[in-house]
Amino acid sequence: MRAGRVPPTRPAFAGFPDSRTVSSSLVASLTERALDVNAANLALGNDVYELTGATFVRNTALPNIYDANHIRDATASTPHDIDALLAAADREYAASSHRRFTADHRTPPELLARLTLDGYSRSEGLVLLLEGELRTQPKPFDIRPLVTERDWEEYWTLSLEDWVEGMAKRNHPEEAQEPVARQMWAARRRKQPPTQYWMAYVDGRPIAYFNSWAGTDGVGQVEDLFTRRPFRHRGAATALIHHCVTDARAKGAGPVVIVADPTDTPMHMYAAMGFRPVALTVNYLKKLDPA
Repeated sequence: MRAGRVPPTRPAFAGFPDSRTVSSSLVASLTERALDVNAANLALGNDVYELTGATFVRNTALPNIYDANHIRDATASTPHDIDALLAAADREYAASSHRRFTADHRTPPELLARLTLDGYSRSEGLVLLLEGELRTQPKPFDIRPLVTERDWEEYWTLSLEDWVEGMAKRNHPEEAQEPVARQMWAARRRKQPPTQYWMAYVDGRPIAYFNSWAGTDGVGQVEDLFTRRPFRHRGAATALIHHCVTDARAKGAGPVVIVADPTDTPMHMYAAMGFRPVALTVNYLKKLDPA
């Protein structure tokens, strides 16, 4: 401090944290909880274990489903530790046709740089969070939980349609085969419980689906929204979002997370309904040569 300069006077409540600091800390904590509940959601129904400073999610029955076979929470930052992590990935996922790492702002940049150098492709998920009430009013729809075998077979018909459409949109027609879609269906079914899948019906026929989960640490999640093309823009998606947010909160959630593809339009609908963007989750993926 320069000579003669008088230090600024502290307010009488200087012993308490500055309100801006408290607010920033709470936001950061909630953001991390939002990321954590999404990571936990992906792990549901799969084996989860710690190895080489990372969390491994693995399902040997569904080896080629990305969400069921990936690494998250990696801490490796030195060349030695990164080499050890990649070697462990090759051992643990020897039966899989891919390697995938899920990252966020807490992942060491040295690891992300190495994955990029090694030819991993990058895709992002936009994490949005609803803290208050939804801003829209839903239209009345017949919404029912998936309970019976018949429910799940009806869900299978819709999920296959969703899968084929999604692969065509991503220019991956080679991945639109029914066996891969059936594995994805099985991976989702393993999540219930604790998640609950719901379908919306028109004239007794299922036309849309979504799921709800009370989540972890007071933060819930809603995911996997799909509506058949002939029934889009009629309010089914909005009704399902309202229904699933209500269900998650009835089971103990406060804030509720939804993750959107930042290259697609539904994120704007979620934002208009009251979900605010809080973080990005990033997937680093390498597809292996079948040989």
